[in-house]
Amino acid sequence: MDHEDLKNLEQRIDQLIGACDRLKQENHDLKNSTGGLAEEHAELTRKTRQARERIQSMIERLKTLERS
Repeated sequence: MDHEDLKNLEQRIDQLIGACDRLKQENHDLKNSTGGLAEEHAELTRKTRQARERIQSMIERLKTLERS
């Protein structure tokens, strides 16, 4: 290998290191995003369950009033 080949190889290695660093950061960001979305999903599921329970309760009260 001559000097030019080594210089080209060094540049390619630097590019690969840069790509690895960018991918690590992107992976980190995606993991954080996924964690936030999971929390949001859990909160929405909880709110949906509460709304369903309230609606069921209202329906039962309306049925009771209807029978009276």
